[in-house]
Amino acid sequence: MKESGDPGAGGRHEATPSILQALLPVFTLIALLSFSVYLYGEDASSGSNQIALLIGAAVAAAVGWRNGIGWQQIENAIVSGISISLKPILILLCVGLLIGSWIMAGTVPTMIYYSLLILDPSIFYLASCLICALIALSIGSSWTVAGTVGIALIGAAAGLGLSPAITAGAIISGSYFGDKMSPLSETTNLAPAVAGTDLFSHIGHMTWTAVPSICIALLIYALIGLNIESGASADDLAITMNLLTENFMISPVMLLPVLVLLLMANRKLPPIPTILAGGALGVVLALLFQRPAILALPGDAPNLFLALVKGVWTTSFDGFVLQSGNATLDDLMSRGGMISMLNTIWLILCAMIFGASMERAGLLQRLVDYALSFVHSTGSLIATTIVTCIGANIITSDQYISIVLPGRMYKLEYQSRDLDVKNLSRTLEDSGTITSPLVPWNTCGAYMSGTLGVATLAYFPFCFFNMICPVIAVIYGFLNFKIAPALEQQTA
Repeated sequence: MKESGDPGAGGRHEATPSILQALLPVFTLIALLSFSVYLYGEDASSGSNQIALLIGAAVAAAVGWRNGIGWQQIENAIVSGISISLKPILILLCVGLLIGSWIMAGTVPTMIYYSLLILDPSIFYLASCLICALIALSIGSSWTVAGTVGIALIGAAAGLGLSPAITAGAIISGSYFGDKMSPLSETTNLAPAVAGTDLFSHIGHMTWTAVPSICIALLIYALIGLNIESGASADDLAITMNLLTENFMISPVMLLPVLVLLLMANRKLPPIPTILAGGALGVVLALLFQRPAILALPGDAPNLFLALVKGVWTTSFDGFVLQSGNATLDDLMSRGGMISMLNTIWLILCAMIFGASMERAGLLQRLVDYALSFVHSTGSLIATTIVTCIGANIITSDQYISIVLPGRMYKLEYQSRDLDVKNLSRTLEDSGTITSPLVPWNTCGAYMSGTLGVATLAYFPFCFFNMICPVIAVIYGFLNFKIAPALEQQTA
């Protein structure tokens, strides 16, 4: 085994891991996750997946110790890895508060009510994808779109008797297309920065893969709509809409928090204050217009003032609870609160522990080096980059790492093959950005599942854009179609 010469803890020397050692934690994780899904189905993310990730991390740490890396070094790496996830965790807590306050304020019920009025079941999936794509394009945030318009569309789908899983897939497809193509998006700015190209060359080059992919996705959603039979009759819709008006004041005024949040996001204000501002405005509207809904919440209080305070406070941490007598609507509207995000946060923490253990043990680098040994053409280079980005999403559980890590590792390879680095930046987004919500324990997958209330494995098959785009990128690579040579770098 090759010695690196770098001393580990206690004077030991770190040895370069073998490919079998690098694959051992990955195979362990895959086996345990598969067994978890077999035993628990869609509920696997409620705890069993977390245990699988921790066992995988233990195996990675053991391999690292075997190669001369002390536990303190691995522990420091884990602490550092967890710190990367603190911002997404804070956002998750804020989104939990936002969802609860917007239901209590009548904002979500109002969006659902108007969606039931104007969206026909035959075009619902198509319209959901388009709406989310346009909004994400304007504000550059897939998370914001899913946490606002997305939850309303999920509610409308339930009212129309449509599939929540397909709806979630349409929401995610549209949101990630808009996010990917928006100059306001963090990942759209990160990818060209890592690769070494400029933002608008990057966006222009992405249109060749992203636009055909979203068009194919929209066509599939349209075809599904043409062949669908809505499970909700006109009478069922009337009952749902009547229940909404009986339990909430429905008015365009209740959409004010959505408008304020989208305007703040469009101005690129920090996400946490933006989400909290939207939640605070929801609380104000609830106190002004939705007092009966607040007072109907479970629990006793000695007077009106304390009852209102307790209702708002409870909704913020434990979510809103509706007791209309209709089980479907009650289940749909009883959501939110910071507590609702704790299981998702647990999943993210376990995933970051696994990723940090893999990285510090040198196993992730070993896998990438091994993948480069198979690169013999432009097509295989792009395919390897895509596989690496997807693997990074699975192993490190963070979409930013899935962009930065492969970007740094493959940049010289693209340059040595006389390829414009905008090919690399496009490929990073075609794989790293858009496959992140397809991994249940990735921060994006955990967020989408927790926010939309649909398990990742349930919506996965219907995220057509997210699955088609990497395939088109690989096809372009092997056909050498729209692959810019380095000579174009100065004129792009």
